[in-house]
Amino acid sequence: MKLKPLALALALGGVSLHSLAASDEHTYANLDDVVSTHLYLDLDVDFADKQLEGFVEHSLNWKNDAARTLVLDTRDLEVDRVLYQDAQGKWHKAKFDLAARDDVKGSKLTIRFKQQAPKVRIYYNSLPQASGLQWLTPEQTASKTQPFMYSQSQAIHARSWIPVQDTPAMRVTYSARIETPENVRAVMSADNTGAFIKDGDYFFDMPQAIPPYLIAIGAGNLEYKEMSHQTAIFAEPQILDASVAEFNDTQAMIDKTEVMYGEYAWGRYDLLMLPPSFPFGGMENPRLSFITPTVVAGDKSLVNLIAHELAHSWSGNLVTNATWEDLWLNEGFTSYVENRIMEEVFGRERAVMEQSLDAAGLNALLKDIPAPDTRLNLELNGRDPDDAFSSVPYTKGQLFLIYLEEKFGRDVFDEFVKGYFKAYSFQSVTTAEFERYLEENLINKHPGVVSMEKVNEWIHQPGLPADAPQPTSDVFDKVDAETQAWLAGSKKASELPTANWTVHEWLHFINNLPRDLAGEKMVELDTQFNLTASTNKEVAFAWFMLAVGNGYEAIYPALDKHLSGIGRRKLIVPLYKALIKNNKRDWAYEVYQGARPGYHPLAQGTIDALFN
Repeated sequence: MKLKPLALALALGGVSLHSLAASDEHTYANLDDVVSTHLYLDLDVDFADKQLEGFVEHSLNWKNDAARTLVLDTRDLEVDRVLYQDAQGKWHKAKFDLAARDDVKGSKLTIRFKQQAPKVRIYYNSLPQASGLQWLTPEQTASKTQPFMYSQSQAIHARSWIPVQDTPAMRVTYSARIETPENVRAVMSADNTGAFIKDGDYFFDMPQAIPPYLIAIGAGNLEYKEMSHQTAIFAEPQILDASVAEFNDTQAMIDKTEVMYGEYAWGRYDLLMLPPSFPFGGMENPRLSFITPTVVAGDKSLVNLIAHELAHSWSGNLVTNATWEDLWLNEGFTSYVENRIMEEVFGRERAVMEQSLDAAGLNALLKDIPAPDTRLNLELNGRDPDDAFSSVPYTKGQLFLIYLEEKFGRDVFDEFVKGYFKAYSFQSVTTAEFERYLEENLINKHPGVVSMEKVNEWIHQPGLPADAPQPTSDVFDKVDAETQAWLAGSKKASELPTANWTVHEWLHFINNLPRDLAGEKMVELDTQFNLTASTNKEVAFAWFMLAVGNGYEAIYPALDKHLSGIGRRKLIVPLYKALIKNNKRDWAYEVYQGARPGYHPLAQGTIDALFN
């Protein structure tokens, strides 16, 4: 495919070069007729009523000369009125219909014009139950002084706070004016220099075209501290310095990635530290990744999360999956690039340990989910695209790319990946398009190495191929030997050489203990290492999962605090499932009732379903 320079992509005013006719079953948008090229948001952050209120203005590029209708996605929005601009710049009322709510897609907003309008304004407000927003009282924040609000637009939650063509098949630039209480700072996935002065009136501009799921907003008692000339952190004062100390290798990560995969295309790369209720580890919103505080461990042991969100600046944000059934193109590539970043900054040994832990998690998952959902190119068949998010697109996708790297050699494969990012910069890509690019630019250029039949097996068949990489670590082999000695009784827990164990070694140790470990062995470990009181959230989670299955009752006060104190789904949903499975449903439900108001709507929905 002919390479498109970055300047050309930016000059197109936000329209993706990808064919907008890509089949996305999760949008109502009539992209073949008309495309939004720029959004202007003018919104008031109303903490009292838990709503964003104002208008969005779409600049429109009409594709079909006969079209007079714009169809947008919404969910749980109240639309007050719609105006459109004529060719002379005058504004007129437009007729619109807001359809009944579909449980997955929300409500179709159909706007009809007498003539093709260059711009349209929708005056609206979000509702408190908006799935893409969380509203926290001052008491639910670290500082206890100001309320906090933040968005999570991926996968199709942008429509719950903006009437928009909510599909990754299109790209749009945006600008915004956001009003907040005077002592609350707003930030967005945009140029945040307008947020440096805290005055309640903020202006933002995002000049690069992005898919709507990367439009993001946060507002709270936020302070700002630079880590390097290109990186900084926004956070509540209580966690700001600890976050800077934890993540001050971010600039090194950027520098190493640029050498491997080409120029960082987004200007700055800042981080927003969110409250513990954030349901994910991180969200790759361009220029401002949203980060969970659960990775501030004090020893940089969990900073691979930062590498992951940074890697999205190439795989996902720069080159984007065209539909959520192509999610592996975002997450598989990102997991691969993340691990390469970790290797460059922290060394091969750590990178392989992280590969091994992820592969072990995938192998466990493959035993528990339906075979069709273990394919990379997923078929959602009308399901919520949130269902696409599992370790399959992440780790199976990563293993596929490791497989290709091992077969073709790192130098050859690095050039291929770098070329892929350049060829599809600021575009959305389907799996079929990737396969054609792969065949033309790697498979055919190096015949006899990997067949397209093997590629098809990886992408379209369930499970893992028999010759899939299974990363192993020499460090973990030593941990396994110590584990066996302790289980056999030839060593006491106090004799295990844990003094210099990394978090990765601890996770491998706990995750590979027998699921029916005897009670006295649990007591011995806990007495020696105080695992129930671990301040590392990943270690605590692994220990709690083991203990729930073993009936080790000593964990329950600490487990209550864990479940009540954080909302990261990875670290709480499996625990609720384990509690229900192990006859602790009533206890879990009581804890959940107390914790639920502090959880994000996405976490609430997932856990509500477990108890219904």
